[in-house]
Amino acid sequence: MTRTLVTGGTGYIGIKVVEEMRRAGRDMRVLDVLLHGQEVLAAEQREQGVDVVVGDVRDPDARRQSLEGVDEVVHLAAIVGDPACGLDPDHSTDVNVNGTRALLEDAIAAGVSKFVFASTCSNYGRMADPTVPVTEDGALAPISLYAEQKVSMERLILGREFAALNPTCLRFATVYGAAPRMRFDLTVNEFTRDLWHDRELEVFGEQFWRPYIHVHDAARAVRTVLEAPREKTEGEVFNAGRSDENYTKQMLVEAIREQVDRGTVTYVERREDPRDYKVSFDKIHRVLRFETNLTVPQGIAEIARAFDEERWPDPWGPTYRNTP
Repeated sequence: MTRTLVTGGTGYIGIKVVEEMRRAGRDMRVLDVLLHGQEVLAAEQREQGVDVVVGDVRDPDARRQSLEGVDEVVHLAAIVGDPACGLDPDHSTDVNVNGTRALLEDAIAAGVSKFVFASTCSNYGRMADPTVPVTEDGALAPISLYAEQKVSMERLILGREFAALNPTCLRFATVYGAAPRMRFDLTVNEFTRDLWHDRELEVFGEQFWRPYIHVHDAARAVRTVLEAPREKTEGEVFNAGRSDENYTKQMLVEAIREQVDRGTVTYVERREDPRDYKVSFDKIHRVLRFETNLTVPQGIAEIARAFDEERWPDPWGPTYRNTP
């Protein structure tokens, strides 16, 4: 049985990746520091047969324990997002850069044969013409510390030093949708929360473009890479999403309005936004035959139903975001 380590495996995406890999019959291990209070989720994973190592990716003993006997690594553990990285740049660099390099070096020593790195479409920054979807060969123009860290780690991972890991980088679109470790600091989830609760939603730069992917499909993209023939994924970068799931913020609001008739919206004009890009996802479809199953309107309906069921009593609580 293939043993797969998922760092950050109790996080928003990570817990769905672990579920997906378990269904595929893999022996799963998780390394997670439980930064956002996921102790209950970690206990549930253990009950399901997942080997959960509670520890920091920067800790040599935690890395050694988690890599023992592992065939594949999915590296999700990070300080995620521009605001979280901006709060403490030195700390985020230590985790996202130094921690990643240490994990790569230990993975080589442990004989790991496949390494999937979670990157981001934020690497594209602000495109010269955001109406033309950018491909994996497009210029990288990171404008935030978080994206700069991801770009630098992509270059490291895909270099000759770590070629033995047969690495693949997945540049995820902005993720949305319900998950056990829920986040409401992501655009679709946040906008739906505020309008469902009859709040005033203030939208900055409604004309700027972003791509989106459901958290379930993000997990499926990881599984697709791990199950694909090595010659199709080795040393490759894939944008993870679907080409017709690029939206402006105004389009997101309109999609929510079709399902939620509460709340008010105020648009705040912003002529300059450092992130403005449409992304092409043709490569992952062409090479790996990957198709997303879910769309933004379906994700909105899913979150609204969960609110109807009172799944999250306090969706403004600190548990549901990556910043204090």
